[in-house]
Amino acid sequence: MTRHQANLRSIYAMLCAVACFSVMDTTMKLLAAHYPSVQVAALRAIVALPLVAAYALLRGAGPTLLQVRWDLQLLRGALGIGMLSLFAFGLKRLSLAEAYTIFFVAPGMVTALSVWVLKERVNAGRWIAIVIGLLGVIVVLRPSGAGMLTLGGLAIVGAAVAYAVSAISGRILARTDRLEHMMFWLMLLMAIGAGALAAPGWVSVRAADAGVLLVLAISGFFGQIAITRAFSSGEASVVAPFEYTALAFGVAIDWLMWQALPDGTTLLGAAIIIGSGLYLVRNERNHVESEHP
Repeated sequence: MTRHQANLRSIYAMLCAVACFSVMDTTMKLLAAHYPSVQVAALRAIVALPLVAAYALLRGAGPTLLQVRWDLQLLRGALGIGMLSLFAFGLKRLSLAEAYTIFFVAPGMVTALSVWVLKERVNAGRWIAIVIGLLGVIVVLRPSGAGMLTLGGLAIVGAAVAYAVSAISGRILARTDRLEHMMFWLMLLMAIGAGALAAPGWVSVRAADAGVLLVLAISGFFGQIAITRAFSSGEASVVAPFEYTALAFGVAIDWLMWQALPDGTTLLGAAIIIGSGLYLVRNERNHVESEHP
């Protein structure tokens, strides 16, 4: 498989991941109304862990489960706890669409880190698409950017930083560790770490939330498979901008769940963001077609 073919497959994997994580984020927003943020992060890992463990065993990863690069595995576990805790905290105060638009500083961070850490070559077309996507985010935030200066907004920015560093470390880790190992240790370390942090203020889980937790487990599991595949096989600078498509899911879910419709400015920003993503897909497909006339 050529580099551009791998990128194209990774783009499709990222789109699947975004769809799954949009559902997962909705369940986290529902849970964040009743439980502390760090407990929501712990629950996200705990409920998905049985599925991830079964997946790893079925894929034959059990015998080599301890043969991993521990420094990066531990780093990703710590980043995962911080990212989910901060994101859950932000979701208490913001709508999904607002949280996603602020979180969209992450793809630019990933691209910059991919050049600096991974030595990826980012061509002009990709930079143009990324800049256009960021302009769309600015349109949604309004020129003042006031939404980013709230406590909830700053928490989402912190989550974006953790996500960007985790994405780059995951790309490095994929050189030595299996996808199943990466998923298993991320979930286990997050379950242990976030669970320990949440233990002093743990709130008893309500029986009424069983269905929400089931959806959280399934959407988080499939989303983790998709995003791990996306960043382990495709170039980070290509894959990351497709986080922007989460805005479309966020707007739709806000309307379906809370009857909150975006205004014209938000829709304009969303159109710009989606357009930049479509341009990137077309750019990679053109490269694939030129390699295989």
